[in-house]
Amino acid sequence: MSGRDPFCQPRRVRRGAALTLVFAGVLVAGAVTGSFPESDRKSPAETARSVSPVGHHEAVARAAAEAMADGKSPTEAAERAVSRSGDRWGAVYSPDEYEELEESLDGRYTGVGLSARREHDGGIEVTRVRSGSPAAGAGIREGDRLRSVDGRRVDGRPVTEVVAILRGDAEREPAGSAVRLGLERGTRAWTETVRRATLSTDPVGVRTLSDGLTVIRVSSFTRGTGDQVRAAVDRARRGTGAVLDLRGNSGGLVAEAVTAASAFLDGGLVATYDVDGDQRALHAAPGGDTVRPLVALVDGGTMSAAELLAGALQDRGRAVVLGSRTFGKGSVQMPSTLPGGSVAELTVGHYRTPSGRAVDGRGITPDLDVDPADPGTLERARTVLGGLGRPS
Repeated sequence: MSGRDPFCQPRRVRRGAALTLVFAGVLVAGAVTGSFPESDRKSPAETARSVSPVGHHEAVARAAAEAMADGKSPTEAAERAVSRSGDRWGAVYSPDEYEELEESLDGRYTGVGLSARREHDGGIEVTRVRSGSPAAGAGIREGDRLRSVDGRRVDGRPVTEVVAILRGDAEREPAGSAVRLGLERGTRAWTETVRRATLSTDPVGVRTLSDGLTVIRVSSFTRGTGDQVRAAVDRARRGTGAVLDLRGNSGGLVAEAVTAASAFLDGGLVATYDVDGDQRALHAAPGGDTVRPLVALVDGGTMSAAELLAGALQDRGRAVVLGSRTFGKGSVQMPSTLPGGSVAELTVGHYRTPSGRAVDGRGITPDLDVDPADPGTLERARTVLGGLGRPS
């Protein structure tokens, strides 16, 4: 899994589901359909059980209430109920954890300020160091290898798990807490102790190359991301073409992904989804750029709302998708407050691309299969753009 950006990810990981919190995002359907808020966390098809979502919520709430009455932890009781339900990607948060999740969706997080990816040999390589972050202050550079965190070896671990360790526990390791990093740079190996800090994200990066090609890198869909993408497209409409880089994008707010889709589409369907069997649809706003050729880059770290966007652009014939198969998380979670103030987010439905393709457990298959970590990927995208005509 390469190119993953941890900046939008909450820190606390429950039930061993490191990925559960990676796909942080609330599908604010009220902003699109006038109904209710729900998250866009996704679950593989094999975990989508045919249980009654309403009964599922009631069982978890009942377990929490009974635990409170017995003087026990309602959060722990709810976690056990979720585990027994078979909803593998269901999650339970304490009030503090859920508040932190909401902050992450506003573009704030606690961490050290580095992004990482897992290399083919299992090693964890630093891919970006945020300016002004604790990692930057400690002299950590892009290309360094991260070997351990607080004495725990990280080689071979999923990047999501490494990020969770770096960010620490929401309650025991807040901003200001120290974390010890084991690093390598060439033949040099050393240990660096840094202190976690509250940082802000920069989810959209735009650069225009000398030939007029615009590269829009979107690392997550926190609040405001969609408008940033639309502004970038509006500024660059006279360019020769665009590359939308969604590699390592772990998702976020579905409403923001729909707004981003509106930058490239002139209205129309973006996705359909169901909630407790009730079918609903998400539509792009009119007026997007449908003229300039577009290539979307994806990889195994492209998840959730990012898959929704890539699938919509592919199905609508708006973009050629390059890279490797995306992660494949296409279910909808809905939050509910439990006795004691904890919040349970449980699976209630699934979404599909405009052509009716299910994403859950399958992912988005690119039009051209290329190694997304290959330095020549951008050149491949430029070649494809050169062969594209004006969209019909």
